[in-house]
Amino acid sequence: MTEATTAATSAGAEPLVVPPPPPKQHKYNRAIVEGPLLAAVWHIAWPTMVQNMIGGLQGMIDHAMVGHYVGYRGNAAIGVSWQIFLVVIVFISSLFTGMSVLVARFAGAGDDDKVDRTIYQAFITAAALSLGVLAPLGFFLTPSLLNLVNAAPDVQAEALPYLRIMFLYSFGMLIFFMLGGALRSAGDARTPMRLGVIMTVLNVVFNVVLIRGLGPIPAYGTAGAAMGTVLASGIVSAYAVYKLYKRAWVAGFPQGGPYNPDWPIIRALFRFGLPTGIQGIAMNIGGVFMLSFIGSLAHSAAAQAAFAVSYGQLFSLITWTSVGLMGAAATVAGQNLGAGFPDRAREGVSLAARIGLYSAITVGVLFLFMPRLLLAAFGLEDPIVVDIGVTLLRVLSVSGLFITVALTYTGGLQGTGDTKSPLYISIISQVIVPLGICFAVQRLGHLDPIDIWLAILAGHITRCTLSVIRFNQGEWRNIAVSIST
Repeated sequence: MTEATTAATSAGAEPLVVPPPPPKQHKYNRAIVEGPLLAAVWHIAWPTMVQNMIGGLQGMIDHAMVGHYVGYRGNAAIGVSWQIFLVVIVFISSLFTGMSVLVARFAGAGDDDKVDRTIYQAFITAAALSLGVLAPLGFFLTPSLLNLVNAAPDVQAEALPYLRIMFLYSFGMLIFFMLGGALRSAGDARTPMRLGVIMTVLNVVFNVVLIRGLGPIPAYGTAGAAMGTVLASGIVSAYAVYKLYKRAWVAGFPQGGPYNPDWPIIRALFRFGLPTGIQGIAMNIGGVFMLSFIGSLAHSAAAQAAFAVSYGQLFSLITWTSVGLMGAAATVAGQNLGAGFPDRAREGVSLAARIGLYSAITVGVLFLFMPRLLLAAFGLEDPIVVDIGVTLLRVLSVSGLFITVALTYTGGLQGTGDTKSPLYISIISQVIVPLGICFAVQRLGHLDPIDIWLAILAGHITRCTLSVIRFNQGEWRNIAVSIST
């Protein structure tokens, strides 16, 4: 007891009772670190899944409309262009992985100021790299990049304007990616979902007008798909920047500044994000070389079209859910580690992987029993294209089981700050294994489409195995995350 309480008791008076201080009011949703674990994972996962599904429709609509109005060469052009575009853009978006690591840790610890400072520094860094590096270099290097993937001349003719538009006006898309990562890491997955729905609706409207033409507006074909994408993302991202500045959401830009570059935070963004950027570049370079192998086949344009639709679009029915669970695993693991609950972080990642596995089984059944119907929805009717696509979908029905588990455990590693292990795992599983198989088959005999599809499956099995082993080793428990105050 205090001296005042003791004196009052000695005099026969009622002891002075000092009420306990009120509990600290947290800005962030504490259910992620305190509530039932299944609810915590699902709270982040389901809006992200819905956003990915609805947003993925954007790519499907692009392919379906281009397939009907341009032909399968337009499908091949979009698939090739996106593979190249992702190689370049993934470096800048890796900053958002570093941002997410910091935001999740600081949100778990309840440090509002560091969360907001981190988000703003990610924004200005991405702006500088996008406008000053990605746009000019991407525009001038597009022809050389298309030659690198052995795209057929008629495919290049469709891909060149599409890819240049995407490079020049990529800033809006990058800001949307940043916003989603920031808010999800802070515990709000519903706002990015709502904005994603709006962006998809806008994109559909623009695509209907620009791909096929309407009234005085000419039909831009494949280029119209790119125009619709950049217009929709630009409008939504401009609105998002305004809301971040006004601090209308759970996280935003620092109130009253400072607005100059904060180099300790920027260095931390690169420290955690750069391995993810290199990982993404390695994976997508692997994808580019895989396209090169596909381009060397006897029916290269048909195989590229089948690959673009089957792997690039239909396989998204699995990866939409998996990427959503990957984000949930990263947020739950990062916030719980920041709050001092490493065992809860581990259990959350395992739970997310099990949910993803059930979903992958369901979609895999569709790939096995309805492949021709799925391909027909994208306007693929050429017998050679359909036969190649059916074989690929059947392989992907098995591959999806491994990639969904791999992605959730990758999210767990990255969310806790271990962004280097997924880099090494990806180089082995997404570059060395599949490309090595294709190279060996090509040198020793004749490379067929099924050889490439089985090489992809082998890579996914390897990635799953190594990711689970690395996460269960538990080295991520000792990773420190800090910036100067």
